[in-house]
Amino acid sequence: MGACRILVGKDTRISGYMFESALEAGLSAAGADVLLLGPMPTPAIAYLTRTFHAEAGIVISASHNPHYDNGIKFFSGQGTKLPDEIEMMIEELLDAPMTVAESENLGKVSRINDAAGRYIEFCKSSVPTSTDFAGLKVVIDCAHGATYKVAPNVFRELGAQVVVLSAQPDGLNINKNCGSTHMEALQAAVVAEHADMGIGFDGDGDRVLMVDHTGTIVDGDELLYIIARDLHERGRLQGGVVGTLMSNLGLELALAEQSIPFVRANVGDRYVIAELLERNWQIGGENSGHIVCFQHATTGDAIIASLQVILALRRSGISLAEARLKLRKCPQILINVRFAGSGVDPVSHPSVQQACARVTEQMAGRGRVLLRKSGTEPLVRVMVEGEDETQVRSYAEELAKLVAEVCA
Repeated sequence: MGACRILVGKDTRISGYMFESALEAGLSAAGADVLLLGPMPTPAIAYLTRTFHAEAGIVISASHNPHYDNGIKFFSGQGTKLPDEIEMMIEELLDAPMTVAESENLGKVSRINDAAGRYIEFCKSSVPTSTDFAGLKVVIDCAHGATYKVAPNVFRELGAQVVVLSAQPDGLNINKNCGSTHMEALQAAVVAEHADMGIGFDGDGDRVLMVDHTGTIVDGDELLYIIARDLHERGRLQGGVVGTLMSNLGLELALAEQSIPFVRANVGDRYVIAELLERNWQIGGENSGHIVCFQHATTGDAIIASLQVILALRRSGISLAEARLKLRKCPQILINVRFAGSGVDPVSHPSVQQACARVTEQMAGRGRVLLRKSGTEPLVRVMVEGEDETQVRSYAEELAKLVAEVCA
């Protein structure tokens, strides 16, 4: 491999120790110096890879999934996710014979003890020094995950009063009935604590959803709109906004009212980032809570995104509940149809395509139809959205029934 430095971080799931040991052994045997960061949010590894001038960064995580799942993600030396083609090349190399360095060229392994402090300061640097969060009461749900140490300290050091939930990881409880995938406890705590808002992170800290003071969830589309509108009103929005195929039509329409360009990428933050890079734009995201703010970070960063939302609210002088209402989301019905792999592709089947075209025509530009296969489960996702919920539900059920018949 030759002399190089590679950073390795992880979330809090118990299998991370096993992965970490295997990676440090394999990388050092190949001649790389390994810097271990311990439990850190995924975007922190991206940032630290760049600032340490390392050749690459590796994250051991399964993001929002349960503790029994795990995997690895790679970052380039610039703190960006690797393109699909390079990841495929890495997978192909797994079957190739492994070569190790001569004994005098083996890599060294060391632990970076101040990684959390470095990342906390980076997050705080995205907030103008003239601004603090004094008077703000916020409930933070860390999902027993990688943000459990850093997120509370970021907000406390900025002056907020912080109530912390789900920050006692035991290796098995990551994302379990908590965090951005299970917001019920956060919603209840915000109301009980009379807090201004709640912030729910996922297990590796690259997704965020929020809760307003009434206990209502504010999703990724709404957060993206709040940030984009603030940038636009201040003349700081470079280009437009990138969403995904699953972004609510209401986001597209609301941005159009502000004369803000909007394009859709495939589902997945890597595709949002690729579209941003191609267009030289700065902000994009998914309704699941991946928010990319290129003016501050090279990848989706949940802490950075939540800070930008709070800054936008403080500049506008309105609450999160009021800001949320500025985007009128269209009813969106999603039905999952199990697909047994019968040899027929239901998404491209002529009868399904014809039905989708007919429904799209009937909605006359005020609605959308999307059919796609799940990337992780044997499912076809049927999504219909438009202005009339009853009509949208009827269309979705009709298309889902047809897809099920084709799959049978």
